[in-house]
Amino acid sequence: MFRSFVIALVLTLFTLSPSQAADTGWLAMPDNSHAQVRATAQKSPTGDVKMLLEVQLESGWKTYWRSPGEGGVAPEINWSQDVSTMIWHWPSPSAFDVAGIHTQGYDKQVTFPIELTSVNAERLTGVLTLSTCSNVCILTDYTLHLDLTEPAPSDFEWQYSQAMAKTPVGTGLISSVSSAYNNSQLTISLQKEQGDWVKPNIYLDPPEGMLYGIPKLNHKDNNLIVSVDVTDDWGDDAGDISGKALSFVITDQGFSRQVNDTIGKGEIGTVSSSHSSVGLWSILAFALLGGLILNLMPCVLPVLAMKLGSILHLENRDKGVIRKQFSVSVLGILVSFWALALFMTGLRYSQEALGWGIQFQSPWFIGFMVLVTAIFTANLLGLFELRLSSNMNTKMATAGGQGYGRHFWEGAFATLLATPCSAPFLGTAVAYALIAPLSELWLIFTALGIGMSLPWILVAVFPSVAKVLPKPGKWMNRLRVVLGFMMLLSSIWLITLLIPHLGMPIVAGIFITITLLLLLAIARHYGKKTVLISTVIALFLGGSTYFFVAQPESHTFTGQDSVNWQPLSEEAIHQALADNKRVFVDVTADWCVTCKANKYNVLLREDIQAALSAPDVVALRGDWTKPSDKITQFLKQRGQVAVPFNQIYGPCHKDGVVLPPLLNKDSTLTILSEAKGAQ
Repeated sequence: MFRSFVIALVLTLFTLSPSQAADTGWLAMPDNSHAQVRATAQKSPTGDVKMLLEVQLESGWKTYWRSPGEGGVAPEINWSQDVSTMIWHWPSPSAFDVAGIHTQGYDKQVTFPIELTSVNAERLTGVLTLSTCSNVCILTDYTLHLDLTEPAPSDFEWQYSQAMAKTPVGTGLISSVSSAYNNSQLTISLQKEQGDWVKPNIYLDPPEGMLYGIPKLNHKDNNLIVSVDVTDDWGDDAGDISGKALSFVITDQGFSRQVNDTIGKGEIGTVSSSHSSVGLWSILAFALLGGLILNLMPCVLPVLAMKLGSILHLENRDKGVIRKQFSVSVLGILVSFWALALFMTGLRYSQEALGWGIQFQSPWFIGFMVLVTAIFTANLLGLFELRLSSNMNTKMATAGGQGYGRHFWEGAFATLLATPCSAPFLGTAVAYALIAPLSELWLIFTALGIGMSLPWILVAVFPSVAKVLPKPGKWMNRLRVVLGFMMLLSSIWLITLLIPHLGMPIVAGIFITITLLLLLAIARHYGKKTVLISTVIALFLGGSTYFFVAQPESHTFTGQDSVNWQPLSEEAIHQALADNKRVFVDVTADWCVTCKANKYNVLLREDIQAALSAPDVVALRGDWTKPSDKITQFLKQRGQVAVPFNQIYGPCHKDGVVLPPLLNKDSTLTILSEAKGAQ
């Protein structure tokens, strides 16, 4: 009996062996203990196969890119079955210079996305030839067995998308390229699309029978000149290669772009600065306008209203006091923008994701903002007063002050609430800043702070505006309560942002706890009658916020989203264009107020819903509520750092048309129609 059980168990394990699945498992060869490989695959009903080839290398070992350089061999797979086409997608490589030999490839770990078309077989068998090098080089053959009738790993699609996100794209990063060949030297001139070059690298594909030497890069501002010696395979004169294909990958600060061009003839001049001051001044103007418009966003408006309301409490509306209070608030705004610039500087040096409002991807930051807005709400409702210590009051009074710390933090608080809003002009300015030299980054963030401060500066410069406001009276207490409930609405909105991180039950518990604490404080301060009214208002605000902000995308209080949204990926865009279809891209986030405005004002409109549901339209949506390397890379490769981001592709817009942050129904329909082209 026991013997039969063992035999059955062995047969079962044999049946489940990776060699009989769409996953080879990790393969290692006795003659090469420095490398492991793994292949996984997924076959579509049309016979096309997606495959991932993973390579893991020991420290100090490397393998090669499609163009290995002066030494090495690129990976290759030979299939025993007929495969119509095999397309390798190559992640951006690194350069290795050893003993004067220049090579291009990968170390530690690399994953190659591979596409196979028209595969008729149910099982694939092939031999991977992999070259791995350290002080010595080893050429190893790995036999790959893939049973395409078996399912791929459950996270295959996600892994494939992650791998594709690391491959260069065909747009962005550079605005122009020119090349020339003369006297056995190839010269390439590249102009960056936005900002200046920081740490560019180039990886070249030489024409058949040619070799490229080590590229020499010289950059100044947004111009880059690359010069490289050219020989034939034997190290002799290459002859005239002008007119041949020019193929390379250019990278800088996490961006990577595949360039395909033709080699020109003649000479290209030396690097000169074309990064004119006019361009920078235009960006600074965008920053001023973007910062100014932030004051009109629902994130900031309650704080500005609260600030203007504070004038009403001043005795005799003293101009000097008003000027000082608003000046200190302006300082709070500027210091906060400088803190954001410092934060972005640290992220740049750490090579982490850069983006406007990315701190709202952290549940800890959102929780902190919930606490702050709840405290402000309680203060505005008169439940307690924010007071400085007696010693601090004495010091400030002695110095002639009026306790300006609160006004400073009001300005800082307004800035924090502004970061989930993407106003017109703001995205352009921030995108430029995050790839510009650090001096310009700080200058642009200063301009953003000044732009947002303009209404506050206006009151500081012309404090006589206080005379326009009505005289103090009982109505001031009512206004304060209204402002308190406006701030409560901001707090409830922030609480809903925790749903993707903590789940609905926990967030509901947080909301109920904060609401009960506020109602208990109101009962003690104002009595039971006021509690009843406040309860109704709190429930109304909470319900409204949930219906308009936190509910699922597929069904809303204002209407139903009938669009068949697909996950966002570069591959999906390329496939749709190959099928002669149009593409509508929507990158959004739960914490993005502008995204919600676009959703209710434009995307849920019946005519937009009908247009996006057309048979030749592919609607792709990316969710940036939580950190996502895939979406961050997607945005970075388009020079974007903020959401919302919308783009339309089509037969007549193959490079994509980027829509403004605030969508307009008519212009969206027009561009979507133009993308279709003649049929």
